[in-house]
Amino acid sequence: MALSDQTSRVRAEIRARQAEDGRKAMAEYHADAVAVRAKTERLRALRLAREAEARAKPASVEKARAGAKVTKTRARAPKIPKPSAS
Repeated sequence: MALSDQTSRVRAEIRARQAEDGRKAMAEYHADAVAVRAKTERLRALRLAREAEARAKPASVEKARAGAKVTKTRARAPKIPKPSAS
C-alpha cells in the first residue's frame, strides 16, 4: 500500500507541475499576443501618417526630389600624355 500511495502522490505532483507550466505558457502566449498587437498598431499608425504626408505634398516637390538623385562617380586613372611623333 505504501508504494501505491507514493506513486499516486508523485503522479499528482507531476500533474500539478504540468498544470502550472500550462498556466505560465498561456500567460506568456497572451502577453506576446498583446505585444504583437501593440507593435502592429504603432507601425500601422506610422505607415498611415507617412502615406498622408505623401498625399499632402505637391507633385512638383516629388518630381524635383526624384530628379535630384545622387550618383556615385568613379575615380579616374590619371591621363598619360601620348608620345609625340617627332
